[in-house]
Amino acid sequence: MSGVVMLSAVGLVEAQVPTSAAAPPQVVASASGEARLTPDRAAVYVGVQTRATTAAVAARDNAQRQRAIIDTIVTLGVPRDQISTESYNVSPEMQYDRDGQRSTVTGYVVSNVVRVELRRIDQVASVIDAALAKRANQINSLEFFSSNTDAARRQALAEAIGKARGDADAMARAAGGTLGGLLEASTAETGPRPLFRADMMVAKAAQGVPTPVEPGQQIVTVTVTARWQFVGGR
Repeated sequence: MSGVVMLSAVGLVEAQVPTSAAAPPQVVASASGEARLTPDRAAVYVGVQTRATTAAVAARDNAQRQRAIIDTIVTLGVPRDQISTESYNVSPEMQYDRDGQRSTVTGYVVSNVVRVELRRIDQVASVIDAALAKRANQINSLEFFSSNTDAARRQALAEAIGKARGDADAMARAAGGTLGGLLEASTAETGPRPLFRADMMVAKAAQGVPTPVEPGQQIVTVTVTARWQFVGGR
């Protein structure tokens, strides 16, 4: 019987296994790396909510207003194939008696939200202001993202591998040996994370003040787990 030492980022684990089945000692380390990039795309979620005593009237009013909004956005240079319906909902408004036992339908609410994909960041403010001017009453969210994350992802991978190798080398030396050849490496990606904004106000358009837009930066994060051969000291 002989001892096999497995080194990992959480410590040393000893296991007794038969000599014939013994695996070579290994060092296992995990690390994360990240890179930043500036978004070059955006998506604006524009909504119209209408109320009326009947569902048909509320839907008709909603359709007229949303159509006017979409047509206006198209005149700003946004192709129609970049505008899509995100959600459409019709629901009754209810009124309950004091005991909450009986209910009466007092009207209907229709909500229609469209997603406007923008391939130019400088269009965001004009689209929001134009939509509000055409009586949109919901800007559900504003999402920034990047069309190409390859270079940033590889930068994050290089950083993660460097950190993992540094940790593995330190563990190997602390255990009285050196780091051998790389046996395996795997990665898990957790980014980039879209950047969301949801603080647009109708008052800005009403006052004629352009909506300020700051896309900020996205963060691409990757985690790498790698195994190296452990070479024992002589």
